[in-house]
Amino acid sequence: MARVLIGLVVFFNLQCAFVFLVTPDRYAGSFELSGLAGRMAVQAMGLLFVMWNVPYVVAITNPARQIISLIEACVMQGIGLVGESILLLSLPPGHLALTQTVQRFIGFDGAGLLLLLIALTLVFRSRRSWRL
Repeated sequence: MARVLIGLVVFFNLQCAFVFLVTPDRYAGSFELSGLAGRMAVQAMGLLFVMWNVPYVVAITNPARQIISLIEACVMQGIGLVGESILLLSLPPGHLALTQTVQRFIGFDGAGLLLLLIALTLVFRSRRSWRL
């Protein structure tokens, strides 16, 4: 079950990375960007999403054995959630598209963090039962 939960997070993260890499013009306006700079910025975010998923992919191979990677994934997801929340609070009024984009990322990372924490809890419970 832990693998399924981690897998869901990996799937949605990599799906987002893929669309940012392949169709960046579609998303640049959500960041109040346009043209070549907007395209490159969105594609760079797509690359970052791929890079950030390395510990998630390691964790999915064997969550009990790769528990450090699972913990790293939880911390990374939490950093994203907190950072995006701070960004949202610091946005001045009048940036509706940007506000909505940050809110989507907060929801996305919040849901991902919840799934990863459930997976981590399952792994901890499983490891404890091995010792008994």
